[in-house]
Amino acid sequence: MLTRNVAHPSSPCPLVSFDFHCQMSDRLLFPHNLNYGLHRGRRKHEGLRLRAGFWESIKSGFLKNNTAQIIETPSAPQEVEEPLPQEFVLTEKTEPNGAVEQIIFSSGGDVDLYDLQALCDKVGWPRRPLSKLAAALKNSYMVATLHSIKKSPGSEGSDQKKLIGMARATSDHAFNATIWDVLVDPSYQGQGLGKALVEMLIRALLQRDIGNITLFADSQVVEFYRNLGFEPDPEGIKGMFWYPKY
Repeated sequence: MLTRNVAHPSSPCPLVSFDFHCQMSDRLLFPHNLNYGLHRGRRKHEGLRLRAGFWESIKSGFLKNNTAQIIETPSAPQEVEEPLPQEFVLTEKTEPNGAVEQIIFSSGGDVDLYDLQALCDKVGWPRRPLSKLAAALKNSYMVATLHSIKKSPGSEGSDQKKLIGMARATSDHAFNATIWDVLVDPSYQGQGLGKALVEMLIRALLQRDIGNITLFADSQVVEFYRNLGFEPDPEGIKGMFWYPKY
């Protein structure tokens, strides 16, 4: 089980090349001691410790011993402006034939189901029903994508756009988020795009003050996530799973 608990991010995250290929499994990872982040001008929390315990951060707000007490009537929650989805050029290169390829990161959830299914096929994931893929995307808190856009000389308006990476997160919209379905087209692996995708997704979650971020990972990619600041089994916490007995 891996987690990363974040209090006050302070500096931009670096993008480092890493050969990335990930499939989710039964090990839960948590991010720990995140050093990069962003300016949260609209919403600052006073008195947060720089490194809170995982359970303490999750259980904050619960009354001791679950004793029912009414402290005060809560005021009406103030509406907080959510950051807009991000979209920007992550990398750009010019090919020998003069064509220009851009890799575009987006947190706006622009995913074609058939493109996603084709990407899952490329990385060897078992096929899932399109209806369930659609439901998973719809019910996600955030969906981040990487698209390749190729522009050939003299071909205005006929750009080639291809989905080459995706990751998504579910969340309680307040404290916790879990990252799922991280995948990168095999022909684009080894360029640091998987690392950049996860880092940008974490950064987008931090913009929304989501500080406890978890994910599941196979044993062969645990070290990859360690390098991103995730920690397995923090404070001895283990992931618990329930499976149908049929």
